[in-house]
Amino acid sequence: MNRLFLIPVLAMLMVTGVHAQTATGFGLKGGLNYNANGKYFESISNNAKNPDRNIGYHLGIFGKIGNQVYFKPELIYTSTKSDYDNDTFKMEKLDAPLLVGIKVLGPISVFGGPAFQYILDTEYDGISINDIENDFTLGLNFGIGLNFKRLGIDLRYERGFSDNEAQFFIDELSTNPDRLDTRPDQLILSLSFIL
Repeated sequence: MNRLFLIPVLAMLMVTGVHAQTATGFGLKGGLNYNANGKYFESISNNAKNPDRNIGYHLGIFGKIGNQVYFKPELIYTSTKSDYDNDTFKMEKLDAPLLVGIKVLGPISVFGGPAFQYILDTEYDGISINDIENDFTLGLNFGIGLNFKRLGIDLRYERGFSDNEAQFFIDELSTNPDRLDTRPDQLILSLSFIL
């Protein structure tokens, strides 16, 4: 009878111990981005044969304030690429998500918030693209995270609130410009560490 009583007590202590394994402060983060310039879910099925064709990366800094409910501003350099037939569209940008999160169970939290984007450089098949509708745009991030003391892992989805097209001509004889969306939908996998 006493052993049966100990099982729930031990389980509560373990959950409380895991629940307390978070930290606040400033840190570094990095990871991989999977993006689609255009229709995201159609792009996934088209890329099943070549899963590395739309992979990018990100590196940055962040702050985390709070424990049960927290605020997490980030400043991230992101490099993305998208392959179209035999050509590649590359983009470098600064992202600034302002996330609010809540711990839901032990080390698991959910979060979301606006994500500001500033485009640093774009290139299609080796040609720089300067005719972008807006260098500065607003989007949305939301996802799920695991936090263990100073280490965190999160998976998030990012989308823009509007399309942000870049126009370019494939050759000098072309009369209709091609268009690319510079605010792609993305899946973002990050590893973070509080210093």
